[in-house]
Amino acid sequence: MRILFIHQNFPGQFKFLAPALAADGKNQVVAFTLKKDPPPEWQKVRMVGYGYARGSTPGIHPWISNFESQTIRGEAAFRAALALRSSGFYPDVIIANPGWGESLFLKDVWPNARLGLYCEFYYQLHGADVGFDREFPLEDAGELCRVRLKNANNLLHFEIADAGISPTKWQASTFPEPFRSKITVIHDGIRCDWVVPDPSVRLTLNDHLNLCKDDEIVTFVNRNLEPYRGYHIFMRAIPQILVSRPKARILIVGGDGVSYGAQPPQGRTWKEIFLDEVKGKIDRSRVHFLGKIPYQIFTQLLQLSTVHVYLTYPFVLSWSLLEAMSAGCAIVASDTLPLHEAIRHDETGRLVDFFDAQGLADEVCTLLNEPATRARLGTHARRFAQANYDLTTVCLPQQLKWVQALAK
Repeated sequence: MRILFIHQNFPGQFKFLAPALAADGKNQVVAFTLKKDPPPEWQKVRMVGYGYARGSTPGIHPWISNFESQTIRGEAAFRAALALRSSGFYPDVIIANPGWGESLFLKDVWPNARLGLYCEFYYQLHGADVGFDREFPLEDAGELCRVRLKNANNLLHFEIADAGISPTKWQASTFPEPFRSKITVIHDGIRCDWVVPDPSVRLTLNDHLNLCKDDEIVTFVNRNLEPYRGYHIFMRAIPQILVSRPKARILIVGGDGVSYGAQPPQGRTWKEIFLDEVKGKIDRSRVHFLGKIPYQIFTQLLQLSTVHVYLTYPFVLSWSLLEAMSAGCAIVASDTLPLHEAIRHDETGRLVDFFDAQGLADEVCTLLNEPATRARLGTHARRFAQANYDLTTVCLPQQLKWVQALAK
């Protein structure tokens, strides 16, 4: 097959699938990426960069600014596709993350190609992330109109796409019919052979703090520390955890930016805002902000964890939760819909109300005091991850079958 991948930050969610198809030797695999001066090849995937010729219009109506950006990127990919076609490349299959708009016009270049979409999330006005956290109410009722228009890109893709793939049942369920019936649920996959329990793990922080499994460690991991992933709730639980468990240390991973949701007040970060809220109630020598860390250190952190905390709005499920399960962590997670597929209460982890900082602290402290319960939960969590999310034995074989079915 001739296969074209589209992702503005390739490989993104295709970091395992694209190389697996290229490694076959029978397939010709090309990827579009917005990266400046990409290497000509990555793991046998031919890389093609594209750039857009203009930026967003100053002063454009805020409800349609997102769609204009998607149109600009769509045009850039369209122009790159024309050039690729002129070189003689005609894909049988196009696989795209449509979120940034690049795949909007590719069927106009290759009308006979089969288009498969990575279906990450369909924006909801009610019942998902919007309006979930009343601490951050909508400042303008028109925000709901803006959210509705954010789906324009999705709706235009439904008209041209032949199939979809979504990592979780809940994420797939956010899409409307009739397109929902075209979506196959297959997770991106976790390397359960890489992320494994290791009772001998040791980690040195700041060149002087040496930690091992005998230490009492509570871990919390986000790409960025922000309300969408419950950072504010976790910070409010820390004072009680530190008082109740005088030997416990808190290790927090995440950047200072925003991945999802609203920006913090100008000149501040969400990290600073909620750290300041508890500043006088915590011992900073026991609370460690690690920022963004290399993957190897992240893996060791999970192996080191005594109790791992994961919180999220009803939104896209993080890989880090499943990797924590693969590492055999004892997990306390928010009782929100995306978690229900992975965390079965008192079997693969413990669920607590997202907004209940007191209940979160109580559950963490309970598990810190019960090593046998932690061992049981961690063992079951790893088995569940292996059975449902392992890349090599479960997800990648299913993804390859999905591509074959898409081609036919």
